[in-house]
Amino acid sequence: MDPIKNGDRVVIKRNIRQDISDGLNVIIVCLAGAGVYRLLKHMDDENVLVSSGFANLKYYTSISNILCLATAILFLVLSVINKRCPILPKLISVSGVGLTFLVTAVFLAPSHPELNLYVGANRFFHLWVPIAAMIEFVMFEQDRRMPFKYTLYTVIPTLLYGLAYLINCLVNGIKTETGTNDWYGFLEWGYPTGILIFAVLIILNWAIACLLWFIKSKIK
Repeated sequence: MDPIKNGDRVVIKRNIRQDISDGLNVIIVCLAGAGVYRLLKHMDDENVLVSSGFANLKYYTSISNILCLATAILFLVLSVINKRCPILPKLISVSGVGLTFLVTAVFLAPSHPELNLYVGANRFFHLWVPIAAMIEFVMFEQDRRMPFKYTLYTVIPTLLYGLAYLINCLVNGIKTETGTNDWYGFLEWGYPTGILIFAVLIILNWAIACLLWFIKSKIK
């Protein structure tokens, strides 16, 4: 048997990293899938920032986690057939759940401990899925070219969500017969303040993407 060469060691190392990446993607699918299941089965209807069934799809947290779930499934399918998925969808999805993680951990949970933001499906969406997704991305995702301009594309989902949120309130009104269209309360101080809040969230989304890009560029 021929001795192992330096190049052979690199191949073995990369295969192990790919196996770990696939394993973490399986974990992401299980965690996000469990969260979605709890929401659709009305298992957490009594919790704050949780609606009934498909109504949960109005929340940014639900949308970003479902996007992360879909991206993880895509990467797993392509891995099985030995194809490589472009890195951009992964960066977009991880940045989205990263934003959810940051806003909840730094602002919502400390300022509103009564909201129970780490209970039920929220535990999956606000904590476990974001952590697993960010670790998988920066530590074990296969090496590939990731231009800095990709970070700009990550704000598109947040921008579209903000536009849809504001347009819905403008067209259908903030208050409704059954509740409110301003479920995050961003417009309590008027539309200018609400727009400013969304602008800050978009900047935070981009900052998270830049941080992921920077860390990823330093880890080989």
